[in-house]
Amino acid sequence: MPQPPSATSRDEPVIRDRGDACPGALRLHAADDGFLARVRLPGGLLTAAQAAALADAADRFGDGHLELTSRGNVQLRGLADGCGGALAELLDAVGLLPAPSHERVRNIVASPLGDPAPVRALDRLLCADPGAAALSGRFLFAVDDGRGDVAALDPDVTLLARPGGRALIRLGAASDAAEVTAADAPAAALEAARHFLDAAAGAGTRAWRVAELPAEHALDTREFTERLAARGIPARYVPDAPRPYAEPPAPGVHADALCVLVPLGRLRTAQWRELPGAPRTTPWRSVIVTDTAARPTGLVTAPGSAWESVTACTGRPGCAKSLADVRADARAVAERARGPLPVHWSGCERRCGHPRGTDWVDAVATATGYRLTVPGGPAPRHVPATAPELGAALRDARNTPRVSEDAVKR
Repeated sequence: MPQPPSATSRDEPVIRDRGDACPGALRLHAADDGFLARVRLPGGLLTAAQAAALADAADRFGDGHLELTSRGNVQLRGLADGCGGALAELLDAVGLLPAPSHERVRNIVASPLGDPAPVRALDRLLCADPGAAALSGRFLFAVDDGRGDVAALDPDVTLLARPGGRALIRLGAASDAAEVTAADAPAAALEAARHFLDAAAGAGTRAWRVAELPAEHALDTREFTERLAARGIPARYVPDAPRPYAEPPAPGVHADALCVLVPLGRLRTAQWRELPGAPRTTPWRSVIVTDTAARPTGLVTAPGSAWESVTACTGRPGCAKSLADVRADARAVAERARGPLPVHWSGCERRCGHPRGTDWVDAVATATGYRLTVPGGPAPRHVPATAPELGAALRDARNTPRVSEDAVKR
């Protein structure tokens, strides 16, 4: 399966010849269905007032829907030309733009059932550091509470909580890590980003992510550990750092919280407003709420839904590059195409929003239908976009024995 640009091997160095055009809340992206704004929500954290403001913004300026991204952010689509100033004013009034110069670099995913304090601490430090504004809109921090759910999402810097008030800081996909106290972990994570920026400047390739650094400028964890000590952050080098792994929270009740799955990550503002209190978005296009009795209309609140592990890019009509209305096609076959392996529907070869940290069935639109690829499975299968045949082929792909037994969890 072709690797996404963010995961390109250092055997194939990436040389960027342009700046990062990743959209934000202030830099709107022109799409086929109007302008798009991406509002960063570090750790998926929202107040009730901020949640209400996002719905108001979608109704006033957009198409009346909100989209959840694979990093737990919220997108507003169908925005009218010229609404940027009013949109920014609305978001700023509720604290969703704490640092305009840094708004596109506040990319922090976090264990959605974990303590929000480390996320807030890292976000404050990030926004207060002028140099951090040089990070690309693709650079990703993960604050993992130790269970290993967001640590599997291809982060550039991972803060992994450990027992005894300790934490590991991992650089990219390295096998080693630096151990610090939990109290020092947010500052150490920011220092890791500075370490990356120094290496990127030395490489001269305008790398956006740790995996894009050429081999001769790869980040060295021993050097980083020494750098932390020099900055007054006591650290210990861990040569073989643990790699816990946990599945994302399934729809349903988790202790005193409810996980609500949003099919294909898109919901109407009326549905969003039914979420009680201060919802917390997740990187798996779901929302955590503290009212375990909540049952928002049309959303998934119990396990066993056909929508679990089914994701899709925007597709037609919102994206000019898409060859199909992938969301409509996904809805047409969801019930008859169940299986243990996740599936991601893509309108083109870019595969926007595809899953991280697991193997998945790759359903890519072509001029005549879909190409279905199973990692480690048989050759790709080309299937016309007719519901019965496509549904059966996708069900077979999601139930491939080798993948079902060996690759879903790793």
